[in-house]
This record gives sequence, structure tokens and C-alpha cells, in this order.
Amino acid sequence: MWTSVRMSNAKNLLGLGVSLYFWGLMDLTTTVLSGSARPLTEGQEDNMSDKLHQRMKRSWVWNQFFVLEEYTGTDPLYVGKLHSDMDRGDGSIKYILSGEGAGIVFTIDDTTGDIHAIQRLDREERSQYTLRAQALDRRTGRPMEPESEFIIKIQDINDNEPKFLDGPYVASVPEMSPVGTSVIQVTATDADDPTYGNSARVVYSILQGQPYFSVDSRTGLIRTALMNMDREAKEYYEVIIQAKDMGGQLGGLAGTTTVNITLSDVNDNPPRFPQKHYQMSVLESAPVSSTVGRVVAKDLDEGINAEMKYSLVDGDGLDVFDINTDPNYQVGIITVRKPLSFESKKSYTLKVEGANPHLEMRFLNLGPFRDTTTVHISVEDVDEPPVFEPSFYFVEVPEDVEIGTTIQTISAKDPDVTNNSIRYSIDRSSDPGRFFYVDITSGALMTARPLDREDVSWHNITVLAMELNNPSQVGSVSVTVKVLDVNDNAPEFARFYEAFVCENAKAGQLIQTVSAIDKDDPQEGQHFYYSLAPEAANNPNFTLRDNQDNTAWILTRRSGFRQHEQNTFYLPILISDNGRPVLSSTGTLTVHVCSCDDDGMVMSCNAEAYVLPVSLSRGALIAILACIFVLLVLVLLILSMRRQRKQPYIIDEEENIHENIVRYDDEGGGEEDTEAFDIAAMWNPREAQLVVKNRQDMLPEIESLSRYVPQACVMDNNVHNYVLAKLYEADMDLWAPPFDSLQTYMFEGNGSVAESLSSLQSVTTDSDQSYDYLTDWGPRFKKLAEMYGATDSSGALW
Repeated sequence: MWTSVRMSNAKNLLGLGVSLYFWGLMDLTTTVLSGSARPLTEGQEDNMSDKLHQRMKRSWVWNQFFVLEEYTGTDPLYVGKLHSDMDRGDGSIKYILSGEGAGIVFTIDDTTGDIHAIQRLDREERSQYTLRAQALDRRTGRPMEPESEFIIKIQDINDNEPKFLDGPYVASVPEMSPVGTSVIQVTATDADDPTYGNSARVVYSILQGQPYFSVDSRTGLIRTALMNMDREAKEYYEVIIQAKDMGGQLGGLAGTTTVNITLSDVNDNPPRFPQKHYQMSVLESAPVSSTVGRVVAKDLDEGINAEMKYSLVDGDGLDVFDINTDPNYQVGIITVRKPLSFESKKSYTLKVEGANPHLEMRFLNLGPFRDTTTVHISVEDVDEPPVFEPSFYFVEVPEDVEIGTTIQTISAKDPDVTNNSIRYSIDRSSDPGRFFYVDITSGALMTARPLDREDVSWHNITVLAMELNNPSQVGSVSVTVKVLDVNDNAPEFARFYEAFVCENAKAGQLIQTVSAIDKDDPQEGQHFYYSLAPEAANNPNFTLRDNQDNTAWILTRRSGFRQHEQNTFYLPILISDNGRPVLSSTGTLTVHVCSCDDDGMVMSCNAEAYVLPVSLSRGALIAILACIFVLLVLVLLILSMRRQRKQPYIIDEEENIHENIVRYDDEGGGEEDTEAFDIAAMWNPREAQLVVKNRQDMLPEIESLSRYVPQACVMDNNVHNYVLAKLYEADMDLWAPPFDSLQTYMFEGNGSVAESLSSLQSVTTDSDQSYDYLTDWGPRFKKLAEMYGATDSSGALW
């Protein structure tokens, strides 16, 4: 029979009040041999087997050993003793220990069965060990007792303080919360055995954070303990919580943690503008949506509770300015809503309101949560570019308009108070073909080149207006010119037509269908009329039928065509349009006579060649070519001689002498040279036709340009028309040399408003001029008065 004994030293017995533990002493149904062990005979074994079948009891029932943790002595800690009833103390029994910690943590004396702990035990690391015990015959090794299992439990002592595993804590609670509002719950754990004594019973207390917060001693729940805690006064709190075991009694172990509590914001502060009046200024040239200035209302709250909504609630600039809220900085941005004008209004006054959009009902008594301020905005004057009225021009002009015709007058003005003069021009990038010209002072838009709708039907040009005193100020306006169609293109065949007629064709047979095209685009649509040309009206071979659908049929009028008689016919066809005026053109239809089979399929359209009865010899051909060459040489010689022969220069009386372009190869004679022109002709243009001297010694290299321009243009008051026509002629004449020319556009002298401004012919003799006024000019002009002044017979000066 096994017996296990737990022996403790006096110290342990005194401390725990426990002395000995006996477990499971039960009868063993095995045969106990006294003395040395003998092997059983066969009859004994059978008898033993019968006894086992008759009565079976376990020899021992193992329960638990208890041992205190954290043993600090130097000797191995005695745990208990194993003993078998078969052990008579002679050392014949050998005890063996196996299982968890056997030989490492626990050892057994194989003779006495004493169990010791040889390592420091910690219940928090391992609370129990399961081992197996066995008793063997030391001599034979036979089991004396069946192997049995037992447990060694580690008994707890208060060696662990409470710990806050989730600390430090971070929590928040709304400001102005009522007393007792829950903030956060903290939890401390104790590693000691909660089932044994008070080692794991924890009590909470607050060490720092009073009187603002309190903690429940049993649950660890932290609550507010002070009313009306204001975030704007103090936002952060550091609370220290203690957890102590042993129910908080003296000698218990304690642990602490920190709880960082933040007061979250509520909307308990209304917004306020730091100043009640703002003064701002903006240039009148500020574009729409540009920023004028910023206003800000201060709010002690934060986050969503500090959000602002700015608006204009009053003032004389509600339709001129606008205000937007910057969501990042909560400022009100005043912007331009409409274009400004210093000349029309120089200042504006606005009333701006800033309000909290998110309100809390329980704090409405602290309001109102809005505030207002006044903003004065001054408009500053700037030198603005000219402004066109209207801001866009649309002009329709027929394509046959004459060069120099004014098609539109562009008008711009200086919006500033100074009202500077305006000069007009065309942005040449918008009119690369230079079809138009604008008068620099009046803004009259004129044609400078012929317009052709079929070439360019739309012109989009930009007219610039520049201040005379400040060329950097330039305004612009778009002018759209639509070229209207006029009937200036005659219809013509859509393609080259070539028809074939068989020799066996019958009268009235269709040989060709023709159609026409017209570059014009009349509003009523195209309609063409076909007929034979007058010279072919009575054509005996072919006739024409107008189908009234812009096509015509060509029909044979007779039969019996023969190739050897005539193999090709040319039929002129007159095509007319329905425009005003009616335009027409003549197209020629080429008709070949061909030989065809019975089905009308063309076989051959070549006429048989006729052999000339007489052939030319090689010598005759050479003689003919030589004659042709001689004739060419004679013609070239005559032309060269005619070019070199000098002819007197005779001025056409119809020409204007002031527009002659003359180039000489010799040096002029100065004032003494009066052969080229009469100086009197420069006094009055009308005298140029009365007194003309013909230059005989020099032939001008180019003729006057005036013959290419009607004389009405020369004397026309609108000088621009004349200049533009001349410019167009020069641009179109690829052979005109770049000679300088003298153009006279305005005249003075007899017949003019200013009359003659020249001293020539102003007087006939020196006596006609009086210099008596020189005597009134003082001593400085006495000498001149003596030289030119009138004297009497006695020599006295008058």
C-alpha cells in the first residue's frame, strides 16, 4: 500500500496552520512479501489470479501536494514523501518520479521517497505540476506498486501588485458637462490567485485630478466632479488613478496609471468681429471675381463649432460685390461681382454678417451667435483702355463693293475722366490678306482690296483702339464681316464634255446630257437655262432640249453622218443663270463621228488618212526653216531699235502734272532749271492745264500713275479712297519699280481757302511793300527802319 506524506518545517506549519496531509490510504490487494522477493510458482500465480478476480481494490489514490511559491531559502524545499507498505526500510524499494518537472524542478530520494523542489516556484508562471510515482524492486526492477499519478499545486502569496494593462489612458468629455458625466473606465489586473485570500481584490482611488474628477473605488469608472468646466479656460487634465490589492488594506501592493482627459469643444461662444469698421480699396480695373479684402469674426470655439458663414446684409454695393467663406481659415473674402467704374461711383458701403451655422439648443441663452461689421470700399481710378460701343460688330457687305467704301464706323471712347483722343488700327494677324483699312482718327472701316465671296465669305477682324497720350492702353473689338453674294460668276459646264455619234444614228437620237455649275449662291437657288449659241441656232446637225432641271439633252437633227466627210463637230452651247443681272457663258461640246455596229457599239472614231500626192524634199524643208529664222532675227532687231530711239516727252493735257513720276540720269540745274515744270503750276492746280512746258531733253522711265485712276478720285475730298486705290494698284502691278513719287493732295494759292502762302508773285515791285512798322519796334530795329523805311523829299525818316 502507498502512503504519501506532506511534511513541512516548523516555519511553514506556523505560517499556514497546516501540518500534514495524508491521502488515499487504501488496502492493497497485492501480496506483500517479507524478506527478499521470491518468484511465484505456477500454482501460486493461478491462486493469485483467482484472488484478483475475486477482489480488486486500488492500492492508492493520489490527490494533491501543496507548496508555497517564491521560496527564498538556500536548501531544497521539501514538498512531501512517498511510501509503500512494502517498504520495510531496508532499501529494497526504489522510488522513481516522472512527469512534468521531474528531475528539473522536483527530485525524489529513491530510497526514502522524499520529494524536494530544487528551483524557485512561481504560481503566476505555472500553478501546478502533474507527476507519476513508481515503486520498483531495487534488485529485480519489478514494479512493486502500479504507477500512479499525482499533482503538486503551487500555493499563492501576495507577490504581484495590480497593473493597468491598457494604460496610460486618453479620454475626452464635452466641456460644460453636468457633474457625474462618465468619462472613462479604467481596469487593473492582479496576477495573484483571486480564489485565495485578498491578494487579487483591487480597490481604486484618485491621486491627482481632484476636484475636477472622481473614480468609483470598485469599478474604476471616472466621472466629472465639477460643473461648468470651460475648455477655453483649461482644456487638458492629467488624472492619476491608483489600484491597490488586499482590499486597500495596509500592506497591500498598489499600481498607478495616468488618464489624460481633454475637454472637447461645444458651441458656447458666439462669434465677434474684432473691429466694427473696415476700410478697403480696389482698382476700377479689377476683374470680376478678384479679391477686394478679407474680414474675420473671432470665435473662441474650435472645429465645427467655430465654423462661420459670412453674408452681405445691407449696403449700396450688394449687386456689385459678393462675399465667400474660406472653409480653411474661416474668413470672409469680399470679391468683385460686377465691373467697377470710378467715373460712375467712387465708393461703396457694405454691412457684413458673420454667424455660426451649427448651434446647440442648450447654449442659445449665451447668444446671439452672430455679429455684424461695416466695410467701406473705395474705388481707385486707373488709366483704362478705350471701350468700344457696342462691344461687337456684325457687318454685311456685298462682294462687289468698291475699294475705299466705308462699310462701318467703329466707335470707342476713353472711359476715364481725361477722355483722351483715340487712334484706331487693325490687328494684322486677324486680317492677313489686308482686305480692310480703318481710319486712324474717325474709326471708319473701309475696304482696301476687292472682296470675293467665292474666295473668302467671312472675315473676322480685330480693331484696336489706342489712347493718344498713353499708347500702352489698347482696347479691342471683334468685327465680323459677312460678304454677301452678288451674281458675278457666269455658269459653266460641270466638266469637259465629249460626245460620240454613230454614222448610222437616226434623227432625234440622244447623244449627250450636259449640266452646269455656278460659283454664286443665290438665295432662291440655282437655275440654269440652256440653248444653242446664236451662231449655231440653226445648226443642221444637232439640236438642244432644256430639261428645266439644270440639265439639257443634245439630240441629232438628222441621220447619215459620215466620217470621211467630217469626223468632228463643235457645238457651242449658251448657259444662262437666273441671277440679277443675268450672266451667261458659252461652252463647247465636242462631237466625234464614229463607226458603230448594228447595236450602236462604237468600233472606230478615226478618219482614214489621205496620202499627199506630192512630198517635200529635204532641201525644201531646210530652206523653209532658214526663212523662218531670218524673219525672227529681223523682228527682234526692229524691236530693239524702236526701244533705243528717243522720242520727245509730250505731256497729256488730261494728266495731272503733280502726279508725274520723273527720273533723270543727269544732275538738275537747280533754280535755273525751268524746263522740267512751271513753278506757277504749283500755286494753283488749275493752272497746270493752261501753262505746260514740254520737256524735250529727257524721257521719263515710267509714265504717270494718274492715267490708271479716274481724275474724280484725285480731287475727291475723301483722300483715303484715292490712297487705297493707288496702294492696291501698286500691290497688283508686279512690274512697277519702287520709284519715289510726289503726290499732292491739298493745294494752296489762288482758288484755295487759304489763298497763296508763297512770297512769289505776291508783289511786283519793292515799292509796293511798306516797312513803316519797323519804326515802332524800337532802337534794335532802327537800322532796318533806315534801310527800308519811307523817307520824304527832305530825307527825314517818317
